[in-house]
Amino acid sequence: MGEKNFIAPSVLSVCFLVALLAPAKAAAGSNLEDVTQLTKAQQDQAERLAEQKRLLDQQAKELAEQRRELEALRQRLDAISGGKSNLENADLGKIRGTGDGGRVAEATTSTPVGRAPEPTTKPPEVAPLSERVGVLTPRGKFVLEPSLQYSHSSDSRVTLVGFTVIPAITIGLIDIRSVNRDMLVAALTGRYGVTDRLEVEAKVPWVYRADSTLARPLATPSVTDNVFDRSGNDLGDVELATRYQFTDRPPYYLGWLRLKTRTGTGPFEVSTSSPVSGLTVEDRLPTGTGFYSLQPGVTALVPSDPAVFFGGVSYIWNIKRNIDQLDANGNPIGTYDPGDGINFNFGMGLAINDRASFSVGYDHTTFLKDKQNGQTIQNAQTTQVGSLLFGVAYRVSPRTTFNLTLGAGITRAAPDVQLTLRLPITF
Repeated sequence: MGEKNFIAPSVLSVCFLVALLAPAKAAAGSNLEDVTQLTKAQQDQAERLAEQKRLLDQQAKELAEQRRELEALRQRLDAISGGKSNLENADLGKIRGTGDGGRVAEATTSTPVGRAPEPTTKPPEVAPLSERVGVLTPRGKFVLEPSLQYSHSSDSRVTLVGFTVIPAITIGLIDIRSVNRDMLVAALTGRYGVTDRLEVEAKVPWVYRADSTLARPLATPSVTDNVFDRSGNDLGDVELATRYQFTDRPPYYLGWLRLKTRTGTGPFEVSTSSPVSGLTVEDRLPTGTGFYSLQPGVTALVPSDPAVFFGGVSYIWNIKRNIDQLDANGNPIGTYDPGDGINFNFGMGLAINDRASFSVGYDHTTFLKDKQNGQTIQNAQTTQVGSLLFGVAYRVSPRTTFNLTLGAGITRAAPDVQLTLRLPITF
């Protein structure tokens, strides 16, 4: 009986101890499982961080590669446009001339919006105002440029030979003359880029001219209006030129030299007549000057995005020659030296977008007095020829550009209006 009483409490003690240790064991097992899950979560996070770091390193390499490609593209555009890249300025071209006006598209988000513009290998050209301003032809490229130029000029002159008694009465001869001149020049010009800094050019023109002269002498026994129409068409004066770019950074300087031949019919090679006393007209109009001329010059281009400012000076040396003919008075002409010319021009080209551009400028030439046999011709005058120029250009395709220039005469000797259409095609 006593042993049974002792065993019963012992059994009860053991059961109580087991009941106390069971929750502790369960808690220990739960903590171990939590630690295992936390360790696994940390490993997953470390793997994700490593993957993100790898992606960031890859993106950094891609950005560095894009920067190198952009720098290479900028240098290539500089070489093509003579230093006027899309990152700096508007081109003049082919300044053709050819200046170009470029735009740099900046990405502000990682996701592209819309359709990106197609890349071009040459910036847009600024409308050339004259053949002396433009961008040099790249090395190995050939540009064929058909052109058509129309000009109209008129001149009226009133000459009084006598004296005036009172403002209403004139004793003597009043000679009134009016001349209307129209000229159409169709030309084919070829340019070739010898190097990125040197190009050569040849131009072959075909000239058509038509003059209408009205002579009306008053205060004479016969008061009549006399109108004389004359025309002429033939090959004009062929021109050869070369251009060289001196600098690679703004301002850009271009030197050039132009030789004008006398392949056209000169004024001393056509016959003349005097249908009215004191009036001499050509029976057939000449299509050339009759003299060789050499014209050196320099042009400066200053880019200021999105515009290009330009200006240039040149000297026209008309080479004298011996004329083995008689003048209107029957005297030998001898050595005739047409007056040389001093030219300057300036203006600005503005890019409207990646295809179109607009230009405005002014061109002025001063021709000195003619000389005969070393002596200045009596009553000869210095001639001023000044024109205000407006130009537009539109890139039809990567190879072809449409150029239109309007010239308005500022001085009396300049054409009243001059329209020039050019269509340079690059091969």
